[in-house]
Amino acid sequence: MDTLLNAEEREFAQQMRQFYRTQIPEELRFKVATGQELTKDDVVTSQRILNQHGYAVPNWPVEWGGQDWTPVQHHLWLEEMQLACVPQPLPFNVSMVGPVIATFGSQEIKERFLPATANIDIWWSQGFSEPDAGSDLASLKTSAVRDGDKYIVNGQKTWTTLGQYGDWMFNLVRTDPNVKKQAGISFLLIDMKTPGVTVRPIQLIDGGHEVNEVFFDNVEVPVENLVGEENKGWTYAKFLLGNERTGIARIGTSKVNLARAKAYAAVTKTARGSLLDDPLFSARLTKIEAELTALEMTQLRILSTQAAGSDKPDPRSSVLKLKGSQLQEDISELLVDVLGPQGLDFVTDRVQGEGLSDLPHGAVDALPSYFNTRKVTIYGGSSEVQRGIISKALLGL
Repeated sequence: MDTLLNAEEREFAQQMRQFYRTQIPEELRFKVATGQELTKDDVVTSQRILNQHGYAVPNWPVEWGGQDWTPVQHHLWLEEMQLACVPQPLPFNVSMVGPVIATFGSQEIKERFLPATANIDIWWSQGFSEPDAGSDLASLKTSAVRDGDKYIVNGQKTWTTLGQYGDWMFNLVRTDPNVKKQAGISFLLIDMKTPGVTVRPIQLIDGGHEVNEVFFDNVEVPVENLVGEENKGWTYAKFLLGNERTGIARIGTSKVNLARAKAYAAVTKTARGSLLDDPLFSARLTKIEAELTALEMTQLRILSTQAAGSDKPDPRSSVLKLKGSQLQEDISELLVDVLGPQGLDFVTDRVQGEGLSDLPHGAVDALPSYFNTRKVTIYGGSSEVQRGIISKALLGL
C-alpha cells in the first residue's frame, strides 16, 4: 500500500515499523505471530511500553496522551502494529471507555481515570450486552435507581470479554424506565470489587475462557461515577461503537494470518507440487488477497476524507466492519483447510497441555481461531446491524 501513501506517510510508517520491532520484546511478538495465548501480563507489558513512548492512546486528546495525527497516520499506527505482531493495547481502555470519558466526562472523572486507563493501571471491562439485549442493545434491563448520592444497580451482563481480569466496568444501565428505550439509558462506571458484583466464566467452543457473565445484586455505585448526563448514555454508546468499528476490520492482522496460510500451503505437498500449485486453492487464495487489498484501499479512501479529531461516528465504518469480519472468517477457514487433520490435534493438546511438535510451526491456534472467529460477525454490531446502518445512513433506503 506504500504506493497509495505520500512521502510523509511512508516515513511515518517506517518510523512505526522500526519502533515496534525494536522496542517491544521479541518474545511477546513471537507469541502473537505463532498464535499463542497472551497472558494479562503480556498485554500490560506491551501497553505500558507503548504508553511510555506516547503510542498507547494516539486517538485521545493530546492533553491526555493522544497524538495530533491525521486519520491516515492513526491507520498506519495500528496496521504496522498488527504487521509486527505487537500485542495491541486493550481495546476496552483505548478505543472504548477512554474516548467516551475524554469527550463526555467531567474534568474530575477525566483526571481520575484517564491516566490510569492509558497506562492500564485499570483493566476495563465492557458491560453492554445482556441475555435479551444483544444486537437490540437498547432493550437492556439492568437498572440503576438513584438513592441519594448513589445508584443501586441490579441486573446481568453477558459476553463480558476478559472480565476475569477486570478492575472496573463501564456499563449501560437503565435509569428511566418510563421513556422510550433509547432515552432512559445512562453510562455508569462500576468498581468490580464492589459487594454484589459476581463474575462467572463462560466456556467457549474453542476450549478457552475468554468471556463471562456478570451479575449485579443491589450494587451501590456513587453518583459521581456517572459519565456525562443521566439518560444520555445511548448517545455515548453510539459514539463508542463508532470508534470500535473503525479498527475492527483488522486488516494488518488479516495480512499476517493470510501470509501464514500461504507459508503452510507452500510446504504442503500435492501431486502438482505444493498446495500453492493447485488451481482451485490458488483461485481461492487470490480472491481473498484481492478482497483484502480492496478493503485496505477502501479504508484509506475513507480515512483520507475524514476530519481529524471528529467526535461523530462515521457510518462508513460499518462497511469496514462488515467486510473485515467476513475476511477474518474466510482466512481462518483457509488456514484450517490447509492444515487438514493435523489441525484437530489441538483438541487434546490444548486441554491436556501436551507438546505440539507434530503440528506445523505456529499452527497450534488454527482450529481454536477458526471457532473463535465465528464471533467477529456478531460483536461490535452484527453483520445484519451493519447492513441496516449502511442501507439507511449511506444508501438512504
